[in-house]
Amino acid sequence: MAEKHNYTEASIKTLSSTEHIRLRPGMYIGRLGNGTHAEDGIYVLLKETIDNAIDEYTMGFGKKIEIELTDRTVRVRDFGRGIPLGKLLECVSVINTGAKYDSETFKKAVGLNGVGQKAVNALSFAYRAQAVREGQTKVVEFSQGKLKKDARVCSSDEKNGTIIEFTPDEALFGKDFKFRPEFIEDMLWNYAFLNRGLTLTFNGKSFRSENGLRDLLQKNLSGDILYPICHIEADDIEVAMTHGAHYGEEYYSFVNGQHTTMGGTHLAAFREALVATVRNFYKKEYDAADIRQSIIAAVAVRVIEPVFESQTKTKLGSTDIGPNGPSIRQFVGNFMQQHLDNWLHRNPEAADAFKRKIEESERERKELAGIRNLARERAKKASLHNRKLRDCRIHLGDRDKRNEESMLFIVEGDSAAGSLTATRDVQTQAVFALKGKPLNTYGLTKKVIYENEEFHLLQSALNIEEGMEGLRYNQIVIATDADVDGMHIRLLLISFFLQFFPALIQNGHLFILETPLFRVRNKKETHYCYSEDEKRAAMAKLGASAEVTRFKGLGEISPDEFKRFIGEDLRLEPVSTAHLHSAEQLLSFFMGKNTPERQDFIIGNLRVEKDLVEV
Repeated sequence: MAEKHNYTEASIKTLSSTEHIRLRPGMYIGRLGNGTHAEDGIYVLLKETIDNAIDEYTMGFGKKIEIELTDRTVRVRDFGRGIPLGKLLECVSVINTGAKYDSETFKKAVGLNGVGQKAVNALSFAYRAQAVREGQTKVVEFSQGKLKKDARVCSSDEKNGTIIEFTPDEALFGKDFKFRPEFIEDMLWNYAFLNRGLTLTFNGKSFRSENGLRDLLQKNLSGDILYPICHIEADDIEVAMTHGAHYGEEYYSFVNGQHTTMGGTHLAAFREALVATVRNFYKKEYDAADIRQSIIAAVAVRVIEPVFESQTKTKLGSTDIGPNGPSIRQFVGNFMQQHLDNWLHRNPEAADAFKRKIEESERERKELAGIRNLARERAKKASLHNRKLRDCRIHLGDRDKRNEESMLFIVEGDSAAGSLTATRDVQTQAVFALKGKPLNTYGLTKKVIYENEEFHLLQSALNIEEGMEGLRYNQIVIATDADVDGMHIRLLLISFFLQFFPALIQNGHLFILETPLFRVRNKKETHYCYSEDEKRAAMAKLGASAEVTRFKGLGEISPDEFKRFIGEDLRLEPVSTAHLHSAEQLLSFFMGKNTPERQDFIIGNLRVEKDLVEV
């Protein structure tokens, strides 16, 4: 019989704000993570800190922000007005305290709820805040949200501003957490694009933009474009857009300087307004999908007291520009109808190229219609016997607190699929088994997805045929063996996604599963090693009697062992296009039919690791 608990006054507990933030960090910063994903909590802590400095800049104070990363400690220094010294302690430690409730002072700030910096403090092992105002300064220091030092006000010859230094707490983010400089650099570029004239520095490297969202698109283009970038702006809105030769739609959306990676009402309004404006300009009822096919666009709006769907501010929920303003849908629609229409009239060559692209997409869509129906019928019949997908119960679009944990492992063969299926979390982890090496899709059209049963079933499993909105898994994980064949399959899959579904990569959904190469153990301890260096360290620790096992494939790892590699010790390497200048050139060289050229490149760059033959 279940034990009965008395429900009395003693059952009711009141937590301090610090205790509540540490107990329920997800309410304040989304997921915790260990730094392998751009949306992990340690980057949210950094964003919350930089946001305050950005708000100072937008109010006209301070034209430079300095960010320094030393190991796991981040220091952010702005040159704004500095937090009032008498309120420094409260501003960084007492929840719902701040200047952002005064809409005259911070009319269109990113954060309006007085929570952000308190969360940074509470979730940091070490936290230090210093304010400098008019020749005076004050410092406060905390550890895990608890006050350690409250110094007196003293004189200073430093320039006005605020300095925040923090080290995230490994008790919350894991002992292996680390900041990835490339994620921080992407974040800083976005701040620069949205705040023209502001200079940000990261460990001495400068980030500055003079052309706003035009520069953002220019930096992120990964292939040729069909017409010069359309860059239009007005009060509280800026848009840059063009079309490329890739498949899918690629968007960068922002609200009050915040990168809304999940979009929201402003992005939905833009997509709708684009279609309406284009139809009106060309006087033809083009299909919306044909108009938006291959688009790459950036949209930034400013909203009074924005409402986001979470504390991490990744999706806008506001329906109005401000208390007395028009709806966001009307505001964006009117802007596009006026400014995009004018731009198309003033740029007839670009308008013609845009029209040709729409009509080309229309032709391809109609050609695909027949084969798509055949593929669906074939898949419907095959699904009765199809064992490729072992689905999970919770998906990305579900109203469940664990929906962002949903992931799909793509594995080679039934052996690896068996180990994964036996040990996975059936709530959030799904498995898709490949038959062998998938088709090289370079140079092929989207028709191949419907002609190739494996790719069609994969597309159906992900539910991305009609766009990213229906994506069923937050993380798509390529889990192949650590051998030549496994690497080849990995490249073929990345090529497939890069060519047909680049938004999966752009939005940070594609990962590589890291699995151990070696197991080093004695009778007392077992160490799993992911590199030669880790193996040597484990052997040195366990001594000469240590037994070393080399894992070639996932199928060789027992289900009991595998459980830890996809559970709490899960290591994922994100697939990113951050440093990719041309996807077309990359695919052409590595996946094209230029075998002799590729062979010469391999021979010219061949390295022989002599110590690989040790085991």
